[in-house]
Amino acid sequence: MVENRPWLTVFSHFVLILGIGVVALPLWVTVVASTHAGEDLLTSPIPMWFGDNMVDNYRQMLGSGMQHVSGQPLTLMMFNSLVMALSIAIGKIAISLIAAFAICYFQFPLRMTCFWMIFITLMLPVEVRILPTYEVIANVFTPLTKLLNLLGMEGTEIVLPGITIDLDLSMLDSYAGLTLPLIASATATFLFRQFFLTVPDELTEAARIDGAGPLKFFRDILLPLSRTNIAALFVILFIYGWNQYLWPLLVTTDPAYVTIVMGIQSMVNVADIEPQWNLVMTAATLAMLPPVAIVIGMQRLFVKGLVETEK
Repeated sequence: MVENRPWLTVFSHFVLILGIGVVALPLWVTVVASTHAGEDLLTSPIPMWFGDNMVDNYRQMLGSGMQHVSGQPLTLMMFNSLVMALSIAIGKIAISLIAAFAICYFQFPLRMTCFWMIFITLMLPVEVRILPTYEVIANVFTPLTKLLNLLGMEGTEIVLPGITIDLDLSMLDSYAGLTLPLIASATATFLFRQFFLTVPDELTEAARIDGAGPLKFFRDILLPLSRTNIAALFVILFIYGWNQYLWPLLVTTDPAYVTIVMGIQSMVNVADIEPQWNLVMTAATLAMLPPVAIVIGMQRLFVKGLVETEK
């Protein structure tokens, strides 16, 4: 039993308030700075209350963009980030659900070997895989081309009777190149597998007696039971995809595919002139809105997942 000591309560509240302040202060400064003119942010102290340039700043960022970011409007950057984040989140969850379902409920040779091969990829950070992945995205047929070279069949074409197959297919500067290399997730597969292992065998037996096939069992029983897990992973994976910087920087040279994080970084790294910090903060404020909306929208499922004790 925890003793109710007044000093402990005061200390707990102090730590809580201090933590809230540490998290909230940078956000407050960002939002406030987005409403001021650029010269106001170059003076000391930094303004801590709203200014008069909010409408002009947001209109400029949403409309004309910034010259040193190829003149692209922020709406296009946010759209690119949204496509990337949604594709990564939905793709990771869909593939992980199917993989975990197959590993848990189907008996096939080397089943656990396949699982541990998936799991061991957690030990390979993105930085280790990024160059080989880029090479494949630059030409999807790179593995096949290298195999043919080992067999002494050099060239970029395969000639068959009546047909010629060109072994040159690039996914650079495309939404497919932005998202496909990032949609596999060993972590999500492991989490869904562990959850499926907790599903009572009685449910599986009852579904089998009722004549439910594997797909019906997956759709009508496992998916509804997994909704809170799916919601939690969706939030995490959406934010992961939204905040991607290194991979989009490598695979995109076309300004039409610039993401919001790349855009903000380009606004800061300008040569010979002082960054327009008011517009940078405006872009940062707008960039926070979709992740915040996702967290708020999924909050009910988070709470429901915490209070549910039975499947």
